[in-house]
Amino acid sequence: MCGRYANSKSGADMAALFDADDLIAGAWTPSYNIAPTVQAPVVRRSGSRESRVVELARWGLVPPWASDPSVGTRMFNARIETVATSRAYKRPFASRRALIPADGWYEWRKLPGGGKQPYFFTQPGGVVFAGLWDTWSQGDVSMLSFTVLTCPALNEAVETVHDRMPYVLPPERFGAWLGEEDADEGELLAGPETALEDRLEIRKVGRAVGRTGNDGPELVRPIAEQMPGSQASPGGDSGSSTIPGL
Repeated sequence: MCGRYANSKSGADMAALFDADDLIAGAWTPSYNIAPTVQAPVVRRSGSRESRVVELARWGLVPPWASDPSVGTRMFNARIETVATSRAYKRPFASRRALIPADGWYEWRKLPGGGKQPYFFTQPGGVVFAGLWDTWSQGDVSMLSFTVLTCPALNEAVETVHDRMPYVLPPERFGAWLGEEDADEGELLAGPETALEDRLEIRKVGRAVGRTGNDGPELVRPIAEQMPGSQASPGGDSGSSTIPGL
């Protein structure tokens, strides 16, 4: 699963990276501790503008048929195995796919003696999750929300911490995921590229990230040695605003 991630990029940075219109207009404060139900940036294709846009949406998909937004607290992840057939996700998967910019994501490893140790997963320049968006409205209230797709762990090193991970998209798949290029279901849901294994860094980080009120770059800094099989990067920070291949 993916229940916490970081995004230190500004709206202007993301607009430039994804060749998109910036609709955030200063409303976004970069965060190293994004949790479900908060507002976070998404990149989607706008039919009215006929272009990509970067805007804020609530994390936790709220389908149009939901009686109230609280259903979104349980719908912050969608499984890659069932997203095309699930009642909640098949409609947005067909036509409302989004890119979710991130520096990386957190997972917690269960410890033999009890408790959990957090780890931060990243690659140079950050990552982009495959996501879905939808709109919900009731009376005068309207809401844009999103979910992050998850898939089985990429390799044994990732699985050591958690058996699932966000579906990370490489830049060459962005256009197809947003519906700008033709692609069948199998191509869209092919899973992360194997090259990600060589770039992925797994950092053991401090437990302060467990509190949603804590924020700052110190949350993603390594506190000890890397996990076996991971790729370390100098400096121990993921604040770069560059995504490989863009």
